[in-house]
Amino acid sequence: MKSNILVIGGTGKTGRKVAKGLQDQGHNVRIGSRSADPAFDWQDPSNWATALDGMDKVYVTFQPDLAIPGALEAIEELVKQSKNAGIKKIVLLSGKGEKEAELCEQVIIHSGIDFTILRCSWFNQNFSESFFLDAILSGQIALPKPEALVPYVDTDDIAEMAIEVLNNDQHNDKLYQLTGPKGLTFPEVIKEIANRTQRDLEFIPISISEYIETLRQHQVPEDYIWLINYLFSNVLDAEGNNEISHDIEKVLGRKPKNFSQYVDETVSSGVWNPAT
Repeated sequence: MKSNILVIGGTGKTGRKVAKGLQDQGHNVRIGSRSADPAFDWQDPSNWATALDGMDKVYVTFQPDLAIPGALEAIEELVKQSKNAGIKKIVLLSGKGEKEAELCEQVIIHSGIDFTILRCSWFNQNFSESFFLDAILSGQIALPKPEALVPYVDTDDIAEMAIEVLNNDQHNDKLYQLTGPKGLTFPEVIKEIANRTQRDLEFIPISISEYIETLRQHQVPEDYIWLINYLFSNVLDAEGNNEISHDIEKVLGRKPKNFSQYVDETVSSGVWNPAT
């Protein structure tokens, strides 16, 4: 059965892959973004009803993160408007180790709407599309918490999980934890990227306060700095955050993509080649 599905964050790391996969299956997909028509803007709830109108299901990614102040209220309002629009199912992308994100999950869980929660570890793609790309291009990667083990998960796997749970009611009212198959430290990650790219990349351990000061010197917006500080201070080495989950294998019948596979695929894209 084909469905009408709103993909909020449909141009983002996971959303664009979820949207394409659903479109390839013949579903009617509406992209939820500020540039879409109708537009979906997290800062303007007055336009949400139009984006939800006529939809059966919603894939929800909150920008920039469910941990930020105001996210809980936004999710509460989205649930209210989703119920008014007759939405039958919500799939929420959440963050592993984030207490604030878990509060948002509870809003979805107790909404009365069918749901699936995808609680994810940090993404592989943070090194090629987000936080750490500029540092890799510079050749010097200065980060705190060098000892923290992170079971990075690939956005390809997240997208495939999202498509599966959106399509099949057997996943209703379930919470899946999505991780890669192995925990890696920052030095191990940088060494792997250096080996594959044949570049001389230097990892420099620093304190969180030094890292925050560096971000400010580069005129990074304060809300982004707040989020980075929160992730490094409260999430990166939170209890249980380095635990490996087998939910991807359980649902998809295959092992999740490992970091080496991701690196091999990304090297061929050229994104880690410094400008000449």
